[in-house]
Amino acid sequence: MDKNIFLVGLNHRSAGVDVREKFALTNVADFEKSLLAACPLREVMALSTCNRVEILVVADSARCQDMDAAEAVLAHWAATCQGPLDVLRQHTYRHQGMDAVTHLFCVAASLDSMIMGEPQILGQLKNSYRKAVETGTARVIINRLLHKSFSVAKRVRTETAIASSAVSISYAAVELAKKIFGELTGKTAMLVGAGEMAELAATHLLASGIEKLYICNRTYARAQELAKTMRGEAVFFEDMAERLSGVDIVITSTGSPTVIIRAKDIREVLKKRRNRAMFFIDIAVPRDIDPDVNSLDNVYLYDIDDLKEVVEENMSARKSEAVKARAIVDLETEAFGTWMKSLALQPTITDLLSRAEDVAERELAKTLKRLGPVDDETRQALEVLVRSVGRKLLHEPICFLKRRTREEGSSDRFIDVTRRIFNLDSDPVNPDAHLDRRSPEDDEPLDCECCRDEDQDREAGHGEPKQ
Repeated sequence: MDKNIFLVGLNHRSAGVDVREKFALTNVADFEKSLLAACPLREVMALSTCNRVEILVVADSARCQDMDAAEAVLAHWAATCQGPLDVLRQHTYRHQGMDAVTHLFCVAASLDSMIMGEPQILGQLKNSYRKAVETGTARVIINRLLHKSFSVAKRVRTETAIASSAVSISYAAVELAKKIFGELTGKTAMLVGAGEMAELAATHLLASGIEKLYICNRTYARAQELAKTMRGEAVFFEDMAERLSGVDIVITSTGSPTVIIRAKDIREVLKKRRNRAMFFIDIAVPRDIDPDVNSLDNVYLYDIDDLKEVVEENMSARKSEAVKARAIVDLETEAFGTWMKSLALQPTITDLLSRAEDVAERELAKTLKRLGPVDDETRQALEVLVRSVGRKLLHEPICFLKRRTREEGSSDRFIDVTRRIFNLDSDPVNPDAHLDRRSPEDDEPLDCECCRDEDQDREAGHGEPKQ
């Protein structure tokens, strides 16, 4: 059953920002619903951030084979973003089964992040999961898998030092600004966007001695709220270009699907600044700033892929902790695999118990018919008896199934044998017809050649039946 889990995605390692922005999902909920409707899938959850898109699906095994589900996801993804499928294929990775589980756990634990140990990805993953639950595209397996990924992330953060002094994309952006300007004391900055990234950037800018901080956002009330918290000044989105002439550092992190700052806008700003240098950091995907801005004199534009130097410094300090964290991920992947194997057994266990219940009810009805009228207490006692006997007889076979599945890593062989032994795939209208063929003398189930031979041996005094 774990082979039905697929994960298709791209990230900062597999694709540059130009590709990531092309295939970013601007409306994740609509994408999840349309993907579920268009493809042979049972569950869907998607995550889209500045550095990655991860699409987790559970395929309907009855309607797709092998990697067909992954290919269907890619085709729908490309069509949704109106991008070339061949380009998307070149920059994506595909994981199936436990490989998909391991990858998701690494993402949740921030082992796959551009800045290892950064805390934002877990919050983004939780938010995506919550929305998938609300949309109705996340069900039994994704529910279990995501909750497990959250517990894995918690273990990694508490049992290793991977998150100690952890930095964020926003921190890296401010560090890059310091490398350009030297000191930020006396400088003026503007944040375009007022989400979590902007809030973190504001904190780091203030700690670095920035003199004046503007916060610009399409929703002015949100800009006001953040400005009040960060001792900044809120700016109407429409007034952004006018205010830029007095700004040295601009950090953008909006969710706009198109650019909001163009080269022609900055040319006018530079005239007012008398060509004093301006520093832009665009950490949004899709990008907020037209790349042509970088061609202007005295303008320095960096996007999220330009933060590599800060990232590499962060990585070297966390490599030993990453080894410990990966060991936790591997253990938890194995534990999830065990649960998936038990899930594969569940329909057979349910059918076994249901079969026992059906047999008990029929035999009880026949017994009560022979006994004639009985009081309620006797009837209830007989009901408890027959059901208890059935469940107790099945207890050991069920435990055996679970134990051998854990030991051998696959349940297919044991499921097949069990279903054959107990005739679980027979005619649903009369599944136990073979049990109703009775000897007229004693109404016992003797219409089975091997059973008749065994009984005849015993009656003849031969002891144990023939082998």
